Amino acid sequence: MNSSHILWPVLAQILLTLIMFIVLGVRKASAVRSGQVNRQQAALDNRVWPEDVVKVSNNIANQFEAPILFYVLCLLIFNINAAGAIAIVLAWLFVLSRYAHAYVHAGSNYVPVRLRLFLLGCLILLAMLLLTAWKLAAG
Repeated sequence: MNSSHILWPVLAQILLTLIMFIVLGVRKASAVRSGQVNRQQAALDNRVWPEDVVKVSNNIANQFEAPILFYVLCLLIFNINAAGAIAIVLAWLFVLSRYAHAYVHAGSNYVPVRLRLFLLGCLILLAMLLLTAWKLAAG
């Protein structure tokens, strides 16, 4: 298997972050147009934004937490030429968990489901870490 295949899930994760920035912009523009928020107040205080904007903003912050570990692991896997089928499947599963997490977070924000998706992603990262360590030790 070509090691560069591990980079496709990385690109998909980056795309998710960019999508969330676009959703945030759309929701902010809608809130301003509908008069739900005053631009001058919003420039100084994020707490004045409506809930649907805050959900997306919080999700964007989440995209710079656990996914950073994902990026590092994928680049490490790529660098040590360990991107076999298991690593690539784990990477795609992580990305799918993040898309589902973002969907719940920006939508219903139902915490029990969101927590399960977050924990699933963390378990996948742990599996990727163990796989990477095993490959390094065997190499």
